[in-house]
Amino acid sequence: MQDLQCLALGIFFTTCITMSLKKVLIIDDEIDLCILLKNFFTKQNYEVVISHKLSDGLREALDFLPDVIFLDNNLPDSMGWTKAEWFLKEFPQTDIFLISAYKSAPSLPENPRLTIIEKPLSLKVLEQLVS
Repeated sequence: MQDLQCLALGIFFTTCITMSLKKVLIIDDEIDLCILLKNFFTKQNYEVVISHKLSDGLREALDFLPDVIFLDNNLPDSMGWTKAEWFLKEFPQTDIFLISAYKSAPSLPENPRLTIIEKPLSLKVLEQLVS
């Protein structure tokens, strides 16, 4: 989806500039959290897609080509973090935020685009992370 902004120049001439919205993919099975994040990022002018299972999230990522991915670990069909390296490889420009309810995390590759964030999530912190 693209945002269309028009700029009026004089009385007779209007030019339109097409701007791409930043894309956020949320892969989490907590419906309330997904709705909260989607509403928050939509108000910030992000395009947001939600998946509640890892298998759906993998398909969505390939179709949607997100700029940012929020990935929960404990999903109904698999452990989400097991695909962190795949996301890094397939989407080299994408920032990936691994959502955790626990302080300890499995062994993950060192990568500046990979960040662990703990629940409960702060909207202020999320805004700083994706900007």
